[in-house]
Amino acid sequence: MTSQPEARAALVTGGSRGIGLAIARRLAAEGFAITLSARTGDALEAAAAELAETGARVTTVVADASDDGDLARLVTHHEEAWGRLDALVLNAGMGFGSPIDATPLRRVDKHYALNFRGAFALVAAALPLLRATAATGPRGARVIALASLAGLLPEPDLAAYSATKAAVVSLCRSICIEEVATGVSATAICPGYVDTDMAAWKHDVLPATDMIRPDDLAELAVSLTRLSRNAAVPVLPVYRAGGGLTGA
Repeated sequence: MTSQPEARAALVTGGSRGIGLAIARRLAAEGFAITLSARTGDALEAAAAELAETGARVTTVVADASDDGDLARLVTHHEEAWGRLDALVLNAGMGFGSPIDATPLRRVDKHYALNFRGAFALVAAALPLLRATAATGPRGARVIALASLAGLLPEPDLAAYSATKAAVVSLCRSICIEEVATGVSATAICPGYVDTDMAAWKHDVLPATDMIRPDDLAELAVSLTRLSRNAAVPVLPVYRAGGGLTGA
């Protein structure tokens, strides 16, 4: 008798709505067990209930993605629930726009804490489980980080946001280099404007109907989990059709 492959598992931060929930839906449809995390309990439970109705195996953790203690607790919860980590999806983030000389340093600190430091801390905490999982099969394990095209091609008034997303891109490159022997790799998905609440401020010049769809990014994220451990994709830019190099 041929044994069945062990079900894979994913941890998704910022998973209660938007891009994170779209990715969780697609991963669940692929048979992944899911740990969803977000800061707001009610929205998180609603998202989990939606996934559970489709037959998905899902658990939730209310956590602040910039809090070291919360992140350690999140990884522990995931390991206790599923015992493996095939895909770590770093989707929690924030963004405010203002010129450099009009940006309070406390806002810079907040961007750094959530967009980069929290991502770095979660990767560091999750690496032992990612490595152990990667050793069990031909696909390895993946870190999938939602960065931004602004991290590759900065836009005016987005200096703090762009800098922290550029740091996420660099982190993914570093993971690919440091973990090549373990089968763990990372991809920074870098989209232009996506139709989510975070991009609503842009609707006066760019209608939502012209933005990238969250499901587009979910499809890309799932496709990465199908690659063999021999294929690494450190950076994946996603341009808005007709938007030019900035995606705007």
